[in-house]
Amino acid sequence: MPKRDFVRLFDLNSEELTHVLDRAAELKRLQKAGMSTPVLEGRTLVMIFEKSSTRTRVSFEVGIQQLGGRAVFLSSADCQIGRGEPIKDTARVLSRYADLIMIRTFAHETVKTLAEHAAVPVINGLCDLHHPCQILADLQTVRERRENLAELKIAWFGDGNNVAHSWIEAAGRLGLHLVLAVPPGYEPMADIVEEARAAGGRIEITDDPRAAALDADVLMTDVWTSMGQESQTQQRNAVFHPLQLNAELLGLAKRDAFVLHCLPAHRGEEITEEVLEGAQSAVFDQAENRLHAQKALMEFLVTASTT
Repeated sequence: MPKRDFVRLFDLNSEELTHVLDRAAELKRLQKAGMSTPVLEGRTLVMIFEKSSTRTRVSFEVGIQQLGGRAVFLSSADCQIGRGEPIKDTARVLSRYADLIMIRTFAHETVKTLAEHAAVPVINGLCDLHHPCQILADLQTVRERRENLAELKIAWFGDGNNVAHSWIEAAGRLGLHLVLAVPPGYEPMADIVEEARAAGGRIEITDDPRAAALDADVLMTDVWTSMGQESQTQQRNAVFHPLQLNAELLGLAKRDAFVLHCLPAHRGEEITEEVLEGAQSAVFDQAENRLHAQKALMEFLVTASTT
C-alpha cells in the first residue's frame, strides 16, 4: 500500500475522517477507563519543530507513548535543517529511522516537500496555510456535544488564517454550515473556499460578526496575530476588535451554544475572560482532545500505510 500523509484535512475522505473521529472517541473512553492501547508498540515518531508549541508537542509526545511508541523531538537547532540541509534529504534520512514524521513549520511548501520525499507518513502539525490536527480535536469536541454536525451553524470570528482554512475543508468533507466573520482584506484563500464548496460545504463569508453569531451553535476564534506577524500586532488589533468574542456576541447565539478557541488565548483581545472562563466554554476539553484525535490519526496513518 502507498503510504498516507496528513498534510491537509482534505487528505482524508469523509469516511476516513469519520473513522478517525470515532476512533478518537473510543481511545479517549479507554484512556479514561485506565485501559492501555499499545497499538503502535515499537513505533517511533520524529517531531520537527520550526515553530514552538505547548499543546502540539505534549499531545503528540504523550499520545505516541500511550500507543506504545516513542517520540524524538527536533528543533531547528537540533537538526541540519537549521543549517540549510534540503528538506528532501531530511525526509529520506528520517524515513530510515522512524515510522512517522510530524512537522510544525512556517511554509506549507515545506510540509509538502517533506511528505513527497518521505517513505513514512508525514503529519502537518501546523503551517501558515493549514492546521488540520487542530480541527480534528475541534470536530471531536463538537461531536461530544452535538449529534448531527450537518444541522449546526458554526461561526468563526477573526482572521482567514490556517485554522480557518482547515475548518473550511472540514465543512467540505462533512457538509457543514460554516459562517466566517472576517474583516475585508483578511478573507480566507478563495481557492480553498471554492474547493470546499464544490465538495458540499455550506460556507458563508461576512464582515458582520452579529450576523455570524445569530442563532449559532458553535462560536470559534483564534489569536489575531500569529507567529511571524508580530510587526502587524497594532494594526491587526484595531482591525479585528469589532470581532471580539464577548458576551454580547454570545448572547446572539442559541442558548445552548458553546465556545471554542485553539489556544493560546489573548484574554481581552480576540476573546474576553468572561467568555473563555464561562459556563459555555469548551476550550479546555478542546485542548485535551488534541491528544485523543492525534492518537487516532497516528494509528490510522500507520495502519493505512502498512496494510
